[in-house]
Amino acid sequence: MQSIFKGVVASLAMTTMLAGTASAELTGDLRIFFNDQNPAPKAAMEGMVERFQQMNPDLNIELTLIDREANKTQIRNYLTANAPDVNGWYAGNRMRPYVEAGLFEDVSDLWAGPMGEELASTRPALTLDGKQWGVPYSYYQWGIYFRQDIYNELGLTPATTWDEEKANCQAILDSGRKCYTIGTRFLWTAGGWFDYLNLRTHGYDFHMALTAGEVEWTDDRVRETFANWRELLDMGAFIDDHTAYSWQEAQPFMVNGEAAAYLMGNFVVAPMREAGLTDDQLGFYQFPEITPGIPKAEDAPTDILTIPAQAQNKDNARAFLLYVASAENQTIVNDTLGQLPINSNATVADDKFIQAGFEMLSNATGGIAQFFDRDAEAEMASAAMQGFQEFMVLPDNLDAILGRLEQVRQRLNAE
Repeated sequence: MQSIFKGVVASLAMTTMLAGTASAELTGDLRIFFNDQNPAPKAAMEGMVERFQQMNPDLNIELTLIDREANKTQIRNYLTANAPDVNGWYAGNRMRPYVEAGLFEDVSDLWAGPMGEELASTRPALTLDGKQWGVPYSYYQWGIYFRQDIYNELGLTPATTWDEEKANCQAILDSGRKCYTIGTRFLWTAGGWFDYLNLRTHGYDFHMALTAGEVEWTDDRVRETFANWRELLDMGAFIDDHTAYSWQEAQPFMVNGEAAAYLMGNFVVAPMREAGLTDDQLGFYQFPEITPGIPKAEDAPTDILTIPAQAQNKDNARAFLLYVASAENQTIVNDTLGQLPINSNATVADDKFIQAGFEMLSNATGGIAQFFDRDAEAEMASAAMQGFQEFMVLPDNLDAILGRLEQVRQRLNAE
């Protein structure tokens, strides 16, 4: 689907700071490929383009909307054959193949200015080889959503340390409830647990090295992460038969009060509210510290825009990315998306969970991970998440699981 916005709107003077110099209204062309045709992202991107067009009425902007899944198969072809000036993609290791192939433009110059401070929480996720390769426009938080009324009944407060988390869990179990609901029929939910346990046990740099295939799965540090996970498994912390449920089918255990918490993304809030939980009953807290002193990193899948290396209008593309990063634009875009702006000066929706997520992610000094199946290579992610699910059911199989994962890692590294 294609929308073309021509320069027919009256000028709203724009001054863009780029590489230390001010530039007047832009002229020429700007071709944008955006990787989402769904209603909210489509509206968000079309709104960005329209506002940028109003600021630059003599600029010819061509916006092409591509289905997300189709874009994943098309991206390498268009980056090499007919590159746009801007394209939509994902942060973290999903950038790596295109960076290493020389298909993305280094945009570190944009991050060297005020934008770098305003988007600081996502800088690590946009950084490879010490350089930045795109600009983020939206993300959403993960964390522990919990039944605040059950915690109040039991005299509990959200944990800030691993010992507190386990103590709370034991009190919940003693009350006849499970600590956590989860549905692992689709494997990615177990990936969320591994992410947080690994990030809190060893930190962002180790986690990213592991997902990049640079650390052996049989490494003792990986075993430490699984040992922390096993503490919860041995307590009986998770609902029974979780392999039979999707993430949606696991929600009723929390709604009905049979489980007290859910490690999940913020998209869980809407269905919880629709199921009847009030904001007085539902709360949110950050995954607690495990290893003292390790800065807290968070899972926050981040959508970005990049400049292809073969783009024909890179100055116009850079100006557009600066606008994308602005607090004003990110406020509008994420109100449309129902997600979180990344710019620390943006205004966030008047929703307690959005507000909590914005504060948490804006102060994520440990870094922003992209979720296991985005940070790891696709085949490695699939094998590992199968292993995570197996471990949750049969934790004594850990040695065999790690051995299989290490074989996959070695084979992929040899290709």
